[in-house]
Amino acid sequence: MINLARRDAILARVKVAPAIMGILNVTPDSFSDGGRHDSLGAAELQAMRMIEEGADIIDIGGESTRPGAEKVFAGEELLRVLPIIQRLSSVSAVPLSIDTVKASVARAAVEAGAVIVNDVTGMTGDPDMAAAVADTGAVIVITYHRGETDESVDAVGDMLAFFARSFELAARSGIPREHIWLDPGVGFAKTPQQNIDVIAGIDALSRYGCPVLVGLSRKSFIGHVTGRPVGERLAGTLTAHMAALQRGARILRVHDVAEHTDMLRLYQAIEGAGHEN
Repeated sequence: MINLARRDAILARVKVAPAIMGILNVTPDSFSDGGRHDSLGAAELQAMRMIEEGADIIDIGGESTRPGAEKVFAGEELLRVLPIIQRLSSVSAVPLSIDTVKASVARAAVEAGAVIVNDVTGMTGDPDMAAAVADTGAVIVITYHRGETDESVDAVGDMLAFFARSFELAARSGIPREHIWLDPGVGFAKTPQQNIDVIAGIDALSRYGCPVLVGLSRKSFIGHVTGRPVGERLAGTLTAHMAALQRGARILRVHDVAEHTDMLRLYQAIEGAGHEN
């Protein structure tokens, strides 16, 4: 059964202040940190480090979503994610998120202690995902993911149409609107320009009244603009996340928690001073 106190605490938190979601990939092949945290001890150390640095949520993934990554069977994915979810939920009150496209993994992860399901297919990949979210009572991160890149598409308009369909699916499945977070899906089936367009168009999502999550950390569009390789994209990541915050984003999904904590503190201090004046 879902931990209602932890779920409701993070739902309330993001209404009043932006939150940082730390990325914990327990995979051998993720694009940025694959293989670094694929043992229970290493994963726990990294998670506790991110919590100390200011992470409000830990997002745990057992299957890489990078282009060309090998598919992972549900049984293998569960072997990767359940031990660390169970361990972290027993030693920390920080809300946990499961980064998965499989309904069976989502159900098991929530049973083990997760309170958020982060599905990069936006509940379009597994026909049972919406029911799993409704049945468990988890928060769902719905990601705008077209499936295939089409450079002729107006990305912002297509994103709004995608989310309109997502809300219909959620309503039919019994998922409350207050349990939905929206992710513009930067890096998924989009050209570099379309990635930039959906970041610039985040304020258009305010019509839905749902918190917006963005995960821009070290992504290829930053390298496209700056020419920097993955390991040198921190400045670009911070800049992109700042732009997203200014347009209404509430949750930042990041690798570099300490640096984003500093950025967020400064952002809030400056915003607060501006409102006082």
